[in-house]
Amino acid sequence: MAIFKGAGVAIVTPMKEDYSVNYDKLDELLEFQIANGTDAIIICGTTGESSTLTHGEHLKTIKFAIDQVKGRLPVIAGTGSNATDTAIMMSEEAASYGADAVLLVSPYYNKATQKGLIGHYTQIANAIPKTPVILYNVPSRTGTNILPETVAALVKNVPNIVGLKAASGSLSQIAKTMSLCGDELELYSGNDDQVVPILSLGGLGVISVLSNVAPRRTHDMVAKFLEGDVKTAARIQLEAIDMIESLFCEVNPIPVKEALNLMGWEVGPLRMPLCSMEPKNLERLRNSLVNYGLLK
Repeated sequence: MAIFKGAGVAIVTPMKEDYSVNYDKLDELLEFQIANGTDAIIICGTTGESSTLTHGEHLKTIKFAIDQVKGRLPVIAGTGSNATDTAIMMSEEAASYGADAVLLVSPYYNKATQKGLIGHYTQIANAIPKTPVILYNVPSRTGTNILPETVAALVKNVPNIVGLKAASGSLSQIAKTMSLCGDELELYSGNDDQVVPILSLGGLGVISVLSNVAPRRTHDMVAKFLEGDVKTAARIQLEAIDMIESLFCEVNPIPVKEALNLMGWEVGPLRMPLCSMEPKNLERLRNSLVNYGLLK
């Protein structure tokens, strides 16, 4: 059984004006996502500004999401770190709260070797043997690429390493990974502009930034593909391209938080070193929201 099929939202972490986490607003966002067809909540990932949350805030936010969702959807906790011991601690805590899975970004800055990656992920997974693990490959952020052979070694040898969020941008690498892993790997797109192509390679869905602003349409894109209506899925994908490009015209999650604020969600500011958008990019984002029917 897959952890989820469909569109999981990499949800933002709303902040108050004093930069503390706004849990009341997070509750509203969770209910909005559930009401609009999202298939899973990914809490405290890159989009959730996990890199600037303290460990205490990080864990409190994970627990809050699990407690508020109350089993209505899978909640996947971002617990990765460049320190293996820290990732183990965070993952054990998330598992104790009832997380349905953990999402583990590859170690950043250290630039581990493939042997090091296998050791890192194996130790974390062994510490939480009853909790599924999704690897997260995003070399543009981490400086480390989890190669197809490494993914295959992990899913074949560590029982609870079951998934991959693929954000390398390389469809050929993703195809090679699936050719080595087959049905043993639950594959999720980590790029909103590659959802349908990755589904065609055996993917089960997407861990999405777009879902923050357009949960129903992102869900429908995947659902239509999985129902066999590839034409409609492709149409939804192509209609979203301009919106997706605007959501990534500056580093994520700057534009998506700005977009939610423009839409009236009042998710607050970004923590430094992230900052407000350049005016020309903000105008581009506003126009995309209007064109996509999310803003008048």
